[in-house]
Amino acid sequence: MNIHEYQAKAILARHGVPVPRGEIAFNPTEAGEIARRLGGEIVVVKAQIHAGGRGKGGGVKLARSSDEAETIAKAMIGMTLVTHQTGPEGRVVSRVLVEEGLKMTRELYLSLVLDRASGKPVLMASADGGMDIEEVAAHTPERIHRVYIEPGVGLEAFQARQLAFAIGLEGGQVNKAVAVMSALYRAFIANDASLVEINPLVVTAEGNLLALDAKMNFDDNALYRHQDIKDLRDLAEENPLEIEASKFSLNYIHLDGNIGCMVNGAGLAMATMDIIKLAGGEPANFLDVGGGANKEQIRNAFKILMSDKNVKAVLINIFGGILRCDVLAQGVIAAVTELGVPVPIVIRMEGTNVEEGKRLLRESGMNFTTADSMGEAADKVVHLAH
Repeated sequence: MNIHEYQAKAILARHGVPVPRGEIAFNPTEAGEIARRLGGEIVVVKAQIHAGGRGKGGGVKLARSSDEAETIAKAMIGMTLVTHQTGPEGRVVSRVLVEEGLKMTRELYLSLVLDRASGKPVLMASADGGMDIEEVAAHTPERIHRVYIEPGVGLEAFQARQLAFAIGLEGGQVNKAVAVMSALYRAFIANDASLVEINPLVVTAEGNLLALDAKMNFDDNALYRHQDIKDLRDLAEENPLEIEASKFSLNYIHLDGNIGCMVNGAGLAMATMDIIKLAGGEPANFLDVGGGANKEQIRNAFKILMSDKNVKAVLINIFGGILRCDVLAQGVIAAVTELGVPVPIVIRMEGTNVEEGKRLLRESGMNFTTADSMGEAADKVVHLAH
């Protein structure tokens, strides 16, 4: 689950990460009032959407008066902001963060993420903070420094100092960086986060360190422990089909292709998408119905697949274990009968009760295309989608 920048900053601040003074505004009048309360010569008006690259897309602007802040907010709220992370369709801005302006001397990068290869959280820092950290990662990865944290021990002070020295901090700034990194780790663990990113972490003219921007993602499987975080969910920032799928415990991610996929198991779903691409096609989605799916879930999965108007053919790839092949066949037949699916359907299944499943499909009187291997299924569905 993702949250907005201002929400992430509020969580980080509770754990001791220093952040600029600022408030959220849902209309231009509120933005002007916040700017007056903050005082100072400059305030920053920042569009709040679940995507990076807002500055390059015109979603971050400076205002030198409360009236200017109000004018900027009026233009920003309701606009469709397009960045390299939103895709060409962009996101509609419904709120802006108005923050105090800061005199900065440096922009650094700091993030904490779970490294699945090592099974440990990894804290990363770079002297090259700011909007182009992706370029640093792509072209000069050696400038991103890492320390791996033992989960049973936590972040050690010497590890934080090691990173602070690596990104060129000196004197009292080192101790301040250690405090920021320690607070970041506390926030990461306490909230079951999967990612915390501060980009940039700025050094002010007074020598202080502040999180000028912040991003947090959370482990969905742990949200039952964090009702306060669940309440921060902004459904307007999520794909409607993905929201609908979550109601039925279906793992669905919308993609840009034209071949709908229905698979049981995340690994098999990834392999299915790969083999579709290998056959020259483009998957329209990732859809894992789960190992224990029933007829009702199969029906709901079909409804979601068919809600995507780009889908020109469907590939069902099932390994029958807990989800038996005959149950799958019954669910598919019922869904197609009810929904009148207008596109070709290719089915490849193996496992428990596979012969009974195939018999049900043959005797259904419906025009299903079957395949015995993944390669054959991919070739057929790509052909039918054109």
